[in-house]
Amino acid sequence: MIFQKLANKEAYLAVIGLGYVGLPIALSFAKKIKVVGFDIKPERVGMMKKGVDPSKELEKIDFEDADIEFTSDPADLKKVNFFIITVPTPIDIHNQPDLKPLFSASHTVGKALKKGDYVVYESTVYPGCTEEECIPILEKESGLTFNKDFKAGYSPERINPGDKQHTLAQITKVVSGSDAEACDEIANLYSLVVEAGIHKASSIKVAEAAKIIENTQRDLNIALMNELSIICDKMGLNTFEVLEAAGTKWNFLKFYPGLVGGHCIGVDPYYLTYKAKELGYNPAVILSGRNINDSMGGVIAKKLMQLLVKEGKDISHSKVLVMGATFKENVSDIRNSKVIDVIRELQLFNVKVDIIDPLASTVDFELEYGIKLSPSIEGNYDAIVLAVSHKEYLGLSADYFYSISNKNPIFIDIKGVYRNKIKNMAYWSL
Repeated sequence: MIFQKLANKEAYLAVIGLGYVGLPIALSFAKKIKVVGFDIKPERVGMMKKGVDPSKELEKIDFEDADIEFTSDPADLKKVNFFIITVPTPIDIHNQPDLKPLFSASHTVGKALKKGDYVVYESTVYPGCTEEECIPILEKESGLTFNKDFKAGYSPERINPGDKQHTLAQITKVVSGSDAEACDEIANLYSLVVEAGIHKASSIKVAEAAKIIENTQRDLNIALMNELSIICDKMGLNTFEVLEAAGTKWNFLKFYPGLVGGHCIGVDPYYLTYKAKELGYNPAVILSGRNINDSMGGVIAKKLMQLLVKEGKDISHSKVLVMGATFKENVSDIRNSKVIDVIRELQLFNVKVDIIDPLASTVDFELEYGIKLSPSIEGNYDAIVLAVSHKEYLGLSADYFYSISNKNPIFIDIKGVYRNKIKNMAYWSL
C-alpha cells in the first residue's frame, strides 16, 4: 500500500508547484515523510533551498527539520511514487479558465509516472476536469492505464494567505479518490498533517464542485454587501454602521463590502459559470454577483472624482496617494489585485497617482501591471485612498494623513477601518 511505504520513508512524495498552496503542504509533509518539492522557476527553488519563502508567508524556522529536496529538474521526479499538483489555475482576459499551468504539470508528472503511483490534484478546477482533461494527459505521457496501473484523486486546497490561525493542520481536509481504495489511501496520507479531520467526498467531481462553491458563496455574499454599499451611499448612510446594527441579530451573516481580487474568490466562480454554460445553463445569479464585484474599482474611483469636484479641485491636476496594492491585507500577492482598477480609472482622467505598499514587490507589480510603485510618500496629496488595510497602516493618526495632504483633502477608506477617526478631512468609505 502506498501510504505505508510513504509513512515508512520507503517512497517519495512530490509537490508540484511551490507557491502559497504548495510550499506549506510540502513542508508539512516533509516533517513526516520524504518529499521532493518541484517548481519550474529555478530562482524560486534557489530561495527555498536557503530557507526563504518567495511568497513571504513562511519563516525560516518552518524549513527546519524538513526532509525535503527542492528542485526544478523533472528528472528528479522519476523516484517519486505520490504526486500532489498545486499549480495556479487562473482565468484569462475573457474570464475563461486558463488551464495551461495545470496541463503542463500533468505532462511533467505523466512522464515520471510508474505502475502503482498516485496523483492528487489540489488546483481549483470545474467539476469533471480532473478525470476528463488531466487523467488522459497522464495516460498518454506514461503509457499507463488509469485505475489499473495508477490511481488519482482530488483534494481542494484551503490555504488562506495571511491567515495564521486557519492553517493546513487546522482546516478539515476534503479528499476524494478514483476508487474506494484510492480514497482511503489519500485520506490516510493527509491525516499525517491535518489535525482537524478528513472528509471523504463520494467522488472526485463532488470534491471539485465543493471547492468552487465554497468561494462562489463568499463571492455572492460580498457582492450583496457591495450592492448594499452603493444603495446606502445614495441614501447618505454609512454601510458599516448599517451592518453593525444589523449584525446584532443572531443569524445575520457578517460579510462586508470591498474589492474582491486574488486567486480564489475573484476567480473560482468563473470556473463554475464556464461549466454551467457548457452544459447549456446561464448562471445568472453567480454572474450578476461577479459583475458587481468586478465593477467596484470603478465605483470607488468615480466617487473619489465626485468628491474632488465637490471640494473645488481640478481633477486633471489632482494628486492621489493609494495605500496598498496587493489583493488583500498582510500578504505580498499582487495577482488579480482589484486596486489596479481604481488606479487605472483615475489615470484615465489624468489624475497623478502615487502607489505605495510595504509588502508588494516593485519589480513584480511593474511586470504585472506596467505601473511603478512609488519609493516614498511625496506629500501634498489632494486625496488618500486606503485601499488595503495592511497592519502597517492601522496605527496611523488622522493628523498624519492630514500632514501629507493638500488643502481640503479627501480620505477614501475602502474597508472603513478609520471610521469615526478622521475629523479634518472629507471622509468616505464603502
